[in-house]
Amino acid sequence: MTDFDSLHPSASEEEKRVQNEQHVALMLRVKEGDLEAFEELVAIHQGSVIGTVAKMLGSPAEAEDIAQQVFIRVWKSASRYEPQAKFTTWLFTITRNLVFNEVRRRKRKPAVSIEEREEELHQMEADHQTIAPDQSALQSELEDAIDRAIASLPEKQRMAVVMRRYEAMPYEEIGAVLELTVPAVKSLLFRARTQLKTELAAYLGDPE
Repeated sequence: MTDFDSLHPSASEEEKRVQNEQHVALMLRVKEGDLEAFEELVAIHQGSVIGTVAKMLGSPAEAEDIAQQVFIRVWKSASRYEPQAKFTTWLFTITRNLVFNEVRRRKRKPAVSIEEREEELHQMEADHQTIAPDQSALQSELEDAIDRAIASLPEKQRMAVVMRRYEAMPYEEIGAVLELTVPAVKSLLFRARTQLKTELAAYLGDPE
């Protein structure tokens, strides 16, 4: 049985604390106008930001553009930065705002976004069929199915699942990013997982 919600091994709490101190120190240098520190922060975090945006929008082609806007916002907001929370909480709050704005923009123009999403999904499926035989093809098919199922969730549920599953964020940090209590985050994730398990039952092999 495949567990769609398995998490990648995460760093220890001490490693996370040290990493956060390093990121905060870099951001405080950015606050002073240090471009080299800014470039280092971008290099460290751009993979997570681009990946999160791509999972949220279902559009890898647009993910880099939105991620660039995130880091432009980081640079422009640097003078007001205060290390009152984890750096990633602050960064992903900016990411959340820009992604939710884009989601709402798409809702006003649904025909375009649906066509673009279908075209990208067809391209992804064609690529997998070409290069991924046997077990690799099945794994790719499962990953595509998970991506489509996540993309069908309401935006807050989708963001919570992406941060939990792909960034291994603790409930407290997800709550800080989404401005929710920990119980509300757990409830949000429970509803999301219930819907995902229903949609992915054929892949997960749940005995029902």
